[in-house]
Amino acid sequence: MYHGNRLFQKYAALCAVLLLMTGCGSTADSGNSVDTALSSPAAESVAAGETQTQQGDLTPFPAFTATALDGSTVTESIFSEKDLTVLNIWGTFCGPCIGEMPELGEWAKEMPDNVQILGLIIDINGEEDTEHRDLAVDITQKAGADFTNLIANMDFAPILKDVVGVPTTLFVDGEGNLVGDPVVGANVDGYKTFVEEYLGEQ
Repeated sequence: MYHGNRLFQKYAALCAVLLLMTGCGSTADSGNSVDTALSSPAAESVAAGETQTQQGDLTPFPAFTATALDGSTVTESIFSEKDLTVLNIWGTFCGPCIGEMPELGEWAKEMPDNVQILGLIIDINGEEDTEHRDLAVDITQKAGADFTNLIANMDFAPILKDVVGVPTTLFVDGEGNLVGDPVVGANVDGYKTFVEEYLGEQ
């Protein structure tokens, strides 16, 4: 974990300031809700010339080691367990993120065996931030969202630098590559449509 890392602490503090400035409003049409502007957590790395490696038309998801809400350690090897992973990036401050959580929980129970959903929580500042961690646990438990939720750290910076709002949902294949386009805003029907079309093409 990066709770002792100065760069991560700087990123978390910057996120907190931006969240206070922008807030997280909700819209009547959850499919079009782009509610929270995020900072660029990897801005310093990008400025230093670090970029993602492209493999043909596919972008590999960066290697990571993260702690899940249940305390377990998860790495990028989780992607190899299924043909497709739905990665839902969210925050405890975001009404639309919380609003779609029960539907995501139901969907996770109905998914085909070769698909999984994975949450990535962006506003927990390391293991010492028990306030936001406990809030995330409460949100997921009340929603019946029993799927794995990871606590974001600097390993995810190459992905989070391109996230302009939450929820944002990405799709990762079994080889660990990003596939399709991100879905920005709460749009469970859109996630489902992509999964159905992707599996239909395989």
